[in-house]
Amino acid sequence: MKRILFAASECVPFIKTGGLADVCGALPKEFSKEEWDVRVVIPNYSCIPEKFRNQFQYVTHFYMCAGNYIQNKYVGILKYELDGVTYYFIDNQEYFTCDTPYGDIRYDIEKFVFFDKAVLSMLKQIDFRPDLIHCHDWETGLIPVYLKNEFQADSFYWGDEINHYHT
Repeated sequence: MKRILFAASECVPFIKTGGLADVCGALPKEFSKEEWDVRVVIPNYSCIPEKFRNQFQYVTHFYMCAGNYIQNKYVGILKYELDGVTYYFIDNQEYFTCDTPYGDIRYDIEKFVFFDKAVLSMLKQIDFRPDLIHCHDWETGLIPVYLKNEFQADSFYWGDEINHYHT
């Protein structure tokens, strides 16, 4: 069975500002469940409707260095299954407590730098090694960079090369 991780800043039905959310919500459901294990990861924004948030399941949490910070930052992992797709939510109140996913571009850059590193760090925590990471839009653009420069020393990320695709 092949494994794909969709990484995005938004996804229908949880959070939507434009077409990116539509694609990330629709495409993962179209893969054959017998041939593909498709999962999606987005930030756990506080503005995700409570009807979903109340059903998220805690998976684990850990701490990691991010950006120029010496201090470790909290990374929570929540999970929700819908229409045969597993969705993960990266939790950090400092970055994802908001009324809308995007605001000040300087702050958005910092929070998505954090998100991108958290996505790769999460994989080992949930024991999911995707064959392909589909990185959607600029918000996930550092995932391939982190994979090559910071995560390649960890044997969890070895074997058949994890491919990444950026749209």
